[in-house]
Amino acid sequence: MTKHRIYTMSFASVYPHYIAKAERKGRTKSEVDEIIRWLTGYSQEELEVQLEKKTDFETFFAEAPKLNPSRALIKGVVCGVRVEDIEEPTMQEIRYLDKLIDELARGKVMDKILRK
Repeated sequence: MTKHRIYTMSFASVYPHYIAKAERKGRTKSEVDEIIRWLTGYSQEELEVQLEKKTDFETFFAEAPKLNPSRALIKGVVCGVRVEDIEEPTMQEIRYLDKLIDELARGKVMDKILRK
């Protein structure tokens, strides 16, 4: 079975779209970075290195220092699919991130986005 195209896309190529989506709704790049760091365990410096290396999505999540255990609390629909029902682990991680960015763009407060 062939891998989904998103797995081989560089995280750096999609990252500006996450920021643009947030900024269109009055949110900030630092909030996007905070979400990514919360989800993956990357430090800001490590995140920037991954962006510079143009790491693909599959590697980005495979090398994540510590995926947040609270990510299992992320529920809802992204692209017509319930994130909690996605069986393929890497795709689920990608969709968790998409869902968090959607919540940010919808104006949800950071404490709720980060499941505090």
